[in-house]
Amino acid sequence: MTGTHPTETATADAYDAVAVRYAALDRSDLDSHSPDRAVLAAFAELVRAGGPGPVAELGCGPGPVTAHLRDLGLEVFGVDLSPAMIALARAAYPDLRFEVGSMAALDLADGALRGIVSWYSVIHVPPPELPAYFAEFRRVLAPGGQLVLAFFESEGGPVTAFDHQVLTAHRWPIDELAARARAAGFTEVGRLLREPGQGERFRRGHLLLAG
Repeated sequence: MTGTHPTETATADAYDAVAVRYAALDRSDLDSHSPDRAVLAAFAELVRAGGPGPVAELGCGPGPVTAHLRDLGLEVFGVDLSPAMIALARAAYPDLRFEVGSMAALDLADGALRGIVSWYSVIHVPPPELPAYFAEFRRVLAPGGQLVLAFFESEGGPVTAFDHQVLTAHRWPIDELAARARAAGFTEVGRLLREPGQGERFRRGHLLLAG
């Protein structure tokens, strides 16, 4: 399934164009001492505590986070709008499942997932469209399932567009994004804010949420 909304088409085209270069970027979020990695570990523990079942990384790109989640013991697969990214993910991790698809229209039954990872994948969604994505996340997540969101935080300001290296993205106040998730039926479990690391422009936000 591919995105048909103009925003999704533009996103897929932009990531297709830079896929090889993007896949070669350093992944500081997966460094052994990264707070981001600790968030993924906490997410994995919460999912495992709820029992077995599949987890989807939505907006998986070339697949390193999906592979890391597999290494944490999860039954995980990846979905991305960009066919070029999915091709790279399949080549790099042939033992894992990767599919081209839209986060807003997943080819999954209601309640099919024990967990969802949205790792900087809603940053390109225009703010007025975000409720539709959260509603889809809620639809496919089983009761008691876990959702983790990683995003660029606006550091006390409003939702702010910025010149992401691929295409326009948005920085969110963590309280506002948490409120949007609550409105979609999620319950906040925890949150983490961290300051920009070397070479990073913005503070990073993370929300752990339960369905």
